[in-house]
Amino acid sequence: MIKVALPNKGQLFEPTMDLLAACGYKVSKSLRSLSTLDSENDVEFFFLRPGDIPLYVANGILDAGVTGMDFVAEKGVTPICMVQLSYGKSKLCAAVPNESPAHTLADLHGKKIATSFPNIVQGKIPGKDHLVELEGAVEISIKLGIADAIVDIVETGTTLKQAGLRIIGEPLFESRAALYAHQGRENSDGLRILKSRIEGKIMAQEYMMVEYDAPDALLKAACAITPGIESPTVMSLEKTGWFSVKSMIKKRESQKIMDTLAKLGCKGILLTALDSVRI
Repeated sequence: MIKVALPNKGQLFEPTMDLLAACGYKVSKSLRSLSTLDSENDVEFFFLRPGDIPLYVANGILDAGVTGMDFVAEKGVTPICMVQLSYGKSKLCAAVPNESPAHTLADLHGKKIATSFPNIVQGKIPGKDHLVELEGAVEISIKLGIADAIVDIVETGTTLKQAGLRIIGEPLFESRAALYAHQGRENSDGLRILKSRIEGKIMAQEYMMVEYDAPDALLKAACAITPGIESPTVMSLEKTGWFSVKSMIKKRESQKIMDTLAKLGCKGILLTALDSVRI
């Protein structure tokens, strides 16, 4: 049985629960539950603070965990990143009051900076004596007079604007959710299956299945438009000289491909969404 850490709250919680459910895992969290057992898939899930998950995984207390790449960087540990996920995207940015003369990160040297990510900040803006480490609600620290600037996670920037702050300089770190494993356990059967299921869901979001009928004279040209992963599936139709073709195509290119096939002379063109794939 593998032991996997999951975020217990925050922006990573719901997408992670949805992803695992879509991958066939039985995972649910009651109000005060700290763990849940999926005996069918031989997995025990533990609900932990996202910032603590890197330590549990890196130290081998748990086999794997889903958390943000920024939390891993902040802890300074090196679990194996198995899969980068499509959600939890954010940036760690510096911000100052609108009336501040600061415009670059260099302007913050010697200033009091409040943040929940002191290690990342220290690597980008030297001056440990000027860091104010907070657990949350970092944006209020300037108004309360304990900091001149902040470095915090930014998704849309709305919270900063409401607090009368503006972003300066380039992001200090760009993050997203990822599945991490303890080094040396990433090839265990349970984790290989977990990785495969997650990658299958991710790929299914990027691809679609196109099906169409093509006459023999157009078959080669049509297959060149839809080469598939290895090659398209081609089957003879009852109608002499006609073939049915099925192929995976990139979702972002799907409408253009349908237009091209129709212009070429193919018939009965169908586009189907994919739920999960294995390549």
